[in-house]
Amino acid sequence: MTDRSAEGPGDRRRVERRVSQRVADLTLPEFRRIILTSLLFAVVLSLFLWMVRVVVIAAILAVIVGAYVRPLYLWFLERVKRPVVAALITILIVVVPVLAAIAYSYAELSSAASYIADHEAEIVARIDAAIRRLPFFRGETFTEQIRDFVSSTSLYGARIVDTLQETIVEVTVSAAIFLFTLGYILTDAETVVAYIRSKLPPRYSELVTALEHNVEGVLYGAIYATLVTQTIKSLVIFAMNVAFAVPLAAVLALLSFVIGFFPIVGSWSVYVPVAIWLAIFREAYLSSVLVLVIGFLGNTLFISMYLRPKLAAEKSRVLNFYWMFIGLVTGVYTFGIVGILLGPIVIGLLKAVFDTVTAQTSWRLLDADGGTASATSDVLPAASDVT
Repeated sequence: MTDRSAEGPGDRRRVERRVSQRVADLTLPEFRRIILTSLLFAVVLSLFLWMVRVVVIAAILAVIVGAYVRPLYLWFLERVKRPVVAALITILIVVVPVLAAIAYSYAELSSAASYIADHEAEIVARIDAAIRRLPFFRGETFTEQIRDFVSSTSLYGARIVDTLQETIVEVTVSAAIFLFTLGYILTDAETVVAYIRSKLPPRYSELVTALEHNVEGVLYGAIYATLVTQTIKSLVIFAMNVAFAVPLAAVLALLSFVIGFFPIVGSWSVYVPVAIWLAIFREAYLSSVLVLVIGFLGNTLFISMYLRPKLAAEKSRVLNFYWMFIGLVTGVYTFGIVGILLGPIVIGLLKAVFDTVTAQTSWRLLDADGGTASATSDVLPAASDVT
């Protein structure tokens, strides 16, 4: 047996040169085997991606949620000593409040839809009268159009049930994938991480370190900024609804929290209808204007377009304000709600690859003496230097 520990720099250099020459020395059968294996891998990977295309977003959400609630799982694991029980408790803590909020919102919206159905004529008359008072619509009548709109609104609760019945298979499968993936990440995270790292060659260690650093940073920044800003926006909506005696104040605040994940077409879809309702049914024009001004300047412009990317950039210490803004805005339009995380992650990964490729040293570069030089310091600048 050869003693590898006794090899000198020259021996290591000869080994690396032999490895680099193996591609040219491939025989025809070996080359055909590589081509066949690569094609088979591409086909199988394509089939797998096509198979999970419907539930891939649910799986990604489960991985992200699992990574951030795992400390809670470990806290329960220390006390119950059973991984499955600890995982179930953690999942219930995450899922039950969401289901309770959905059930409460549905009950309130169904009640509002029933009220609209019972007072349809009165509501149509009030809206028609309000439109006629506008300068460009005096003398015009839109009774039939308004009646159709109000009728469709009153059937909102029934449409929700019909929609759920139509998509029950997709919803069930996505929910099952989310729950089982979340449980898998909670109980076997160390095994998953160890397996992935065991498959990465040492020559890519600097690149892997850069990817881990950037992904962890942008994830933390995006989640922190999203939760903080969504909470602030929902509290603003709730405070305005309570101050101006708007019905369904809590439901509208919850709705604002969900749809406010979209930086541009977000919470305005809540405060604009509230302002219109105040103007038509309360004739409170000053209150209506205040709701529009506070909602537009506060929620849409300041919180969504400035505060969220600013907080995310500061907490991530990977991307600056501009690139975090690009990631947040374009991510949600490409991937949906989960894009609030995937958008910054994609840009963070791009930055890691770009920093590694353009570093002054390569991933594993031979120095003049035949040794190796690490490029970690060139790939990952200090966090304080990242702007």
